[in-house]
Amino acid sequence: MISAIHTAFSGLAAFGKQIEVVAHNVANINTDGFKKSQTEFVEIPNGGVLPVVKKDDSSGPTVLRDSGGNQSRVELSNVELGEEAVQQILAQRSFEANLRNIAVEQADLGIEMVLRLFSPDGLRHIFRQLHDQEPSLPREAIGMMRAEHAYVDMIGPVVAFLQGKLPDLASHLIQPRVLPQGPRFRGRKKFARAVSVEDRAKQWATFFLEDLADLVQATITPHFALSRYAEQIGRSASSFDHIAAALAEPPSVTDEWLLDVFWEHVNRVNPSLIGLSIPFPGNLYGAFLIAKALKQYRPDLPVAIGGGYVNTELRRVTDPRVFDYVDFITLDNGERPLLSLIEHLSGVRPRQSLCRTMYRHNDHVVYADNPSSGDFTMNDIGCPTYRGLTLDRYLTILDSTNPMHRLWSEGHWNKLTVAHGCYWKQCTFCDVGLNYISRYEMTPTERLIQQIEQLVAETGRTGFHFVDEAAPPAALKALALALLERRISITWWGNIRFETAFSPDLCRLLSASGCIAVTAGLEAASDRLLDNMKKGITVDQTALVAAGFKDAGILIHAYLMYGCPSETIQETVDSLERVRQLVAADLLQSAFWHRFTVTAHSPVGLAPSAHGLRILGPEFRGFAENDLLHHDDCAETPAWLGEGLRRSLLNYLERRGLNLNVRQWFEDKVPRPQVSSSWLSRLLKKRTSDDHSDLERRVVWLGGAVTCEPTGKRSSLTLTCAGENHIITLPKPEARWLEQLIRDATPQQACQTYPHMREACQRFPGTESTFNVFLASPSWEKTRDAGLVLV
Repeated sequence: MISAIHTAFSGLAAFGKQIEVVAHNVANINTDGFKKSQTEFVEIPNGGVLPVVKKDDSSGPTVLRDSGGNQSRVELSNVELGEEAVQQILAQRSFEANLRNIAVEQADLGIEMVLRLFSPDGLRHIFRQLHDQEPSLPREAIGMMRAEHAYVDMIGPVVAFLQGKLPDLASHLIQPRVLPQGPRFRGRKKFARAVSVEDRAKQWATFFLEDLADLVQATITPHFALSRYAEQIGRSASSFDHIAAALAEPPSVTDEWLLDVFWEHVNRVNPSLIGLSIPFPGNLYGAFLIAKALKQYRPDLPVAIGGGYVNTELRRVTDPRVFDYVDFITLDNGERPLLSLIEHLSGVRPRQSLCRTMYRHNDHVVYADNPSSGDFTMNDIGCPTYRGLTLDRYLTILDSTNPMHRLWSEGHWNKLTVAHGCYWKQCTFCDVGLNYISRYEMTPTERLIQQIEQLVAETGRTGFHFVDEAAPPAALKALALALLERRISITWWGNIRFETAFSPDLCRLLSASGCIAVTAGLEAASDRLLDNMKKGITVDQTALVAAGFKDAGILIHAYLMYGCPSETIQETVDSLERVRQLVAADLLQSAFWHRFTVTAHSPVGLAPSAHGLRILGPEFRGFAENDLLHHDDCAETPAWLGEGLRRSLLNYLERRGLNLNVRQWFEDKVPRPQVSSSWLSRLLKKRTSDDHSDLERRVVWLGGAVTCEPTGKRSSLTLTCAGENHIITLPKPEARWLEQLIRDATPQQACQTYPHMREACQRFPGTESTFNVFLASPSWEKTRDAGLVLV
């Protein structure tokens, strides 16, 4: 669930001075963001926020303003908020809020804990523990222990290099015997000649850290991993028993470091309320570890949890033991629930009037939802902020040189949302009934531009990741024009649907505005299966849309799915053949196969028999409910099928094996593909561009300067585009018409109105038939190539 991966908290700091906030997230191995001050916000998968309020020594009430500008006097003398979530060490979350007059301070516990481990002192501590258990260690661990001094000596330079602080170290790191080479290095592939020295060094430095992470996980802290923390505990945790058992175990060294960092912030902030954000299963253990510590040592502090995992999996909690650790569970967008909670803790709202919040009463779980408090609109949501996070402390992890893969792990991306929810919301495998999908609302373009400008000014970073479930084509078009009109230069990428609305011209416009990549779900590359799952696209349509993005220089990652209801092995083989052709034609630069899973809140999960499925479990036992085991009465998906798909795609993305028959990737015998090997090439040859039928489209000029010089009865137009000059010679009236059209179509001012093609036709110095002749001429084709698009 993409929004759960990328949700940001609105920036409380942007609004004022009266309340200080600390944000805390616990990620993977780490924690990400504990908010410190009087009010804090916690992430929720659909962009929601939970405020946390901090104890303030100053007297007098704090004034909160609602979205309508009204003031409500709320005593917050003892309320404080914090936030917890677990995420990758290379990702930084921002926080969103709707409160006013609240100063926000954030601290990312995750990166602090990871950097404590990846330090000379941290490694010395780890190796001391290993020496105590040396006889029982695996062979790989003993080999790494022999290189202990090299690991300790090089950890500081490697971390600084991956933080971008020592770029000149690259050539040194790839020299023989500079970095100790553990198991991760042994399976590495040779670098292609085109791979730069810097990228080679980044990948070797990544292997170096991954070896150390593997060592810690295998010998000292089984929960530890670079991208998740005790994730297996949170997966399909229908009962709270496993979490309770894990929390009863003595804390590991990384647990202790996590708690040490946490208490440093608590002691500094002195909060009155702690909010823990749990976006993924890998956040669950870390969140409850902190909650347990709070109940042991600070039972006076109320603890609330929210976030993506909570919003999808903890909607039916009935086990009262959960509330031995936390006091409140909030659902969906967190602004209103958290504001209601603050009012309750301040004595101005009864507990039964809370908004989308669970709590324990008389050893029973109670769900309170006061419908009178509506959610904030996307126009009223505060701007995310990274204040308090030192962005140059984060690490660039390079586990692949694939340019699309790198977007997830390399560098910092400011995160924003073009639209809340999904405008399609019909896919049968998706949680379409839950708020983060079902409540669709676009962010007004002007508001989005304000947020972009604010984040660029705050962070000094111009990279943006739009974390939508599916960014609407119309909203992206408006955003692209607004960026060009204001001369705002950013780089951005986001998630879309393979809609025909993404015409080749719209792709060119998005590229001109800074778009470098998109991600989208193709799911099953079979029209029958796509129709069954109500995806609303076809495979041919996907290929044509992808071709438009590719021609515009935009990278594409596709989410793929196998084992769908009633899917036959023949259809899986055919899907792989289509994917092979798409990758071979460079229409997909990245992709990943996911096995179909029934989720409790999807249409399939709610009515499995209608899709030929039987649910096998797990039985709901009072805690989490999401992934369900199922049996397909109409089809079978053996494990070897998924392994063949995985291996094929790994090779395809490295440009290997693209000419092999797809059957060779599978261990067992499969039928030959029924898809023609020329399916894609024939489809692409049919692509046409008919500007005559686009008279209602707007004309936009993406090129550069235009000059016009008379040459007798004709004029010579020079169109500049990307450093190249395109020269067109036309009769003077047509030249003046085209020059004026380009001038009117050039983005120059905010909210500009662009001419329709119909208007261009009416102003053309000739009849409609001569205009149509001109549209078919080489001069018009040159103009289009130079940067004139119809959107």
